[in-house]
Amino acid sequence: MDDSLRIIPVDTSEDQTQMVFIDAFLQNNRLDHLTQLMGYHPTYLENFLRTQQYLLRGDGPLPFHYRHYIAIMAASRHQCTYLIHLHEEEFILQNGDPDWLKGPSHIPKKIRNLFELNKLMAHRPWLINKSHIDKLTRGKDNWSLSELMQAICLMAHFHAMCSFVYGCGVRNELDHNGESLHRRLSMSDDSDSDTQGNEPEVKIEVLMERMKKLNEDDSDDPTEEERLKRFESIENQSVELISSSIPSPRVEVLKYCEDPEFCYQDFAKRDNIDSIPTFRAQDYNWEEHGFSLANRLLSDIGSNLEDRFNIAINLTYYTMGKVKNVDTSAFRCAIWNYIHCLYGIMHDDFNYSQVNQLLDRNLKSYIKTVTCYPERLTKKDYDSCMQEFRHSEKVHVNLMLLEARLQGELLYSLRAVMQHMT
Repeated sequence: MDDSLRIIPVDTSEDQTQMVFIDAFLQNNRLDHLTQLMGYHPTYLENFLRTQQYLLRGDGPLPFHYRHYIAIMAASRHQCTYLIHLHEEEFILQNGDPDWLKGPSHIPKKIRNLFELNKLMAHRPWLINKSHIDKLTRGKDNWSLSELMQAICLMAHFHAMCSFVYGCGVRNELDHNGESLHRRLSMSDDSDSDTQGNEPEVKIEVLMERMKKLNEDDSDDPTEEERLKRFESIENQSVELISSSIPSPRVEVLKYCEDPEFCYQDFAKRDNIDSIPTFRAQDYNWEEHGFSLANRLLSDIGSNLEDRFNIAINLTYYTMGKVKNVDTSAFRCAIWNYIHCLYGIMHDDFNYSQVNQLLDRNLKSYIKTVTCYPERLTKKDYDSCMQEFRHSEKVHVNLMLLEARLQGELLYSLRAVMQHMT
């Protein structure tokens, strides 16, 4: 059976998963495929659902139909019809004006003003600065800071959800008559993909040996200058990972986004390198800065996100494929920091030489595609990496991609909000 299609059955015998599924059904009146996929990791799923429920249906300054329209806008940046159609339905259920679904000329100017920020967050968040926040919070159709905080969280959440949907090949839902609600979404079987999927994969046995060696060897303590060089080396190497061509946006997607050709550009190839330096996590990070600002502007959202980030990166069953009692912390850390590297975010306490030791070229190519332009993912990309991993482990990797991307977008956005406030 195709790995990318396997989900946890509704009648699972796992008690914790069953209880989370029941809660999800009571919240949403459905148990969608996303939830069933995340059901491989019930502790994470429980926290994920709590955050999503709060953003979409909890207390907050934005009207409920606004929230679902923002979700649609966010999903459109990656042509994710699965999420677009899901939230079109929710938008109507929340008494949203059906005319809004016809295109940007039918929506309030206040929401149209979000298009630019939505575009930058989805594709090149390093371009976000104080002026974007200034523009949104002033004038006739202005956003309050608490409204904007909720909108930013919604956009980042659903951009990252697109990565998970494509990364796991999530299929369409069926309506109550068993008919597909919209066109089937799964990874395209693109035999002409330009991705480098032909290189031999590093076997789990070799990977374990490398992780063990890293854990035992504490002699490598590079200087700050050397750390920066290693970061920039990984950053420049990522430019060489070429994805397949971008699919042409469909009409059902184009009506929700402006400038659809705007997409990810390698941070290392950015314009104005001098004016857009590397984002140093020691100067602005989630734990010391983003968390408190998020909680200040939208009660409890920082705490909910903090739980999700921690669970995603620390989650482990001490297995890798068929091997048990494995410490996978170095591997997980390499994935998380590589994703941030793609966004120009450098963690000074991480040795970037570990990225090349633990992540082979096929896996790095997969991570880059799913994180930066998930709509380009092909089945060849999926099949060429993590071949010895369990399906649940592949899902976990995609959860880390989701959360690391989400945090990266929030860091750039919240830094701009902070600059606006000071």
